[in-house]
Amino acid sequence: MSTETTERSTEDERQLRDGLARLQDQLLDLSHRIHARPELRYEEHFASALLVEALAGAGFAIEQCVADLPTAFLATHDTGRPGPTVAIFCEYDALEEIGHGCGHNLIAAAGLGSGLLAREWLVAHPEIGGRLVVVGSPAEEGGGGKIAMLESGCLDGIDAAMMIHPSGENLSAMRTLSRAGLEIEFEGRAAHAAVSPQLGINALDAAVLTLNAIGLLRQQLPSDARVHGIITDGGEAQNIIPERTRIVASVRTEDPQLLLENVQPRVENCARGAALATGATVEIRPTAPVYAAIRPNPVLGDLVEHHFARLGRRTEPPRTEVYPGSTDMGNVSQVIPSIHPTVEIVPGLDMHSRRAAELAGGPDGDRCALDGALLLAMTAVALFARPELVDEARRTFEER
Repeated sequence: MSTETTERSTEDERQLRDGLARLQDQLLDLSHRIHARPELRYEEHFASALLVEALAGAGFAIEQCVADLPTAFLATHDTGRPGPTVAIFCEYDALEEIGHGCGHNLIAAAGLGSGLLAREWLVAHPEIGGRLVVVGSPAEEGGGGKIAMLESGCLDGIDAAMMIHPSGENLSAMRTLSRAGLEIEFEGRAAHAAVSPQLGINALDAAVLTLNAIGLLRQQLPSDARVHGIITDGGEAQNIIPERTRIVASVRTEDPQLLLENVQPRVENCARGAALATGATVEIRPTAPVYAAIRPNPVLGDLVEHHFARLGRRTEPPRTEVYPGSTDMGNVSQVIPSIHPTVEIVPGLDMHSRRAAELAGGPDGDRCALDGALLLAMTAVALFARPELVDEARRTFEER
């Protein structure tokens, strides 16, 4: 990096830090308000409205209900001059029972903050061209909002995509698993459980047999495969043979072809075998589009690694093993050069937990949101200032 580029980068960082100091109270207020009012997938009307109001107030052009999703939006700042299109993704849906145990309130605040900071920087540098898009993407927790947005075409033309995710460690990049969601419903025949059980067909037995069969199947599955499910409907009364039961499950592997052609069919066969054994009928339905594995981009990853250091955050070495979770940002990364770094709330934190939900609304979560906003803003500004990095990220993407 030349001396001139280094000096420019230092000045850009100073401007972004000053801007973050001005925006800090606004961002943390938004984070706390979303945290206090958790909304499930596709029901995030409050959170989406807060973000849209803040972005519109800052001068972004707003398009709501994109991809026919009521809580999805695009907020765009177009310089009107040639340059890259950089997208920053916000998530804001919560988890059943434990609220923001995945910290999506922090993702929303960081995405908003980075968008506001990057727009301020573009306005202050009229010699720089390009287009900045803040994407409001609902229903990451099992609904696949980003997949619907990709299929609608509203994300076409984006050159680089980014977001942060709260975690128990700082990671510049990671691989994830592909995921298929299944709903398995058994139907049997009700009967008096004591007087005439022989007349019934026990749908709960079919569900229990399915979970046992999956447990036995695990020994023969690839080492990165994950199958986990719950019984969400197990019957109505203990003295009635259950006539209807329901399992909701996730099936994951890194390789989507292996998932769809091997592992998922074998899991479905566990349910079909249980139906055959008990005399019940079974219907198997997808609960969401298939989530693809994240495809890391080394050019963007190196840029984020550098910015982590500027924040004073020590990152973990790149993982050789796959992270056994899934996200619909993986689908974005399969078609657009993308980055999905994780920002530590506290070391070793287990997400999707009540402790994570508590921390996401407190001082540790606040630091994560503010550092995440600055991390993404620094990365977006670097791409606008040096569009050759976007070209290099695209070349690497196509080569891989």
